[in-house]
Amino acid sequence: MTTRAWRSRSALPSRRELTGFATAGLLAYAVDLALFTCLRGPAGLGPLTAKALSFVAACSVAYAGNALGTYRSARGRGWRPYAVFCAVNLAGAAVQLLCLIVSHYGLGLTSQRADTVSGAVVGMALATILRFWGTRTWVFRAEGRSGSWTG
Repeated sequence: MTTRAWRSRSALPSRRELTGFATAGLLAYAVDLALFTCLRGPAGLGPLTAKALSFVAACSVAYAGNALGTYRSARGRGWRPYAVFCAVNLAGAAVQLLCLIVSHYGLGLTSQRADTVSGAVVGMALATILRFWGTRTWVFRAEGRSGSWTG
């Protein structure tokens, strides 16, 4: 079996897949941050409304980046893949929030630095792993790949 044939059947992510996913995610993060800042500041929206709108925009950017780039050969049809993608991203956001809750309220680590580390570092890392797995498992399934890292 050639390396190319083995790689196409492998459940392990390729460098291209990881790079594409990271690029789409970084672009979505930039959109989320910029839009939240604009909506919260000059637009004068409340924090929850601003975050909800920036989250939806960022999900749309990330989905488009993954659908048109990273997973263009495994793109589904209709609204279902987008809805599942948004659900996976909501689960990722819940992971980040849970890390912050556990650290701040459960462990009593209440400084701004501790909140930043738990929510934006540890939470983001765990959420990114969940998002990558969920995106490749439930949203963009490729033929010949079972959709799981373990096969």
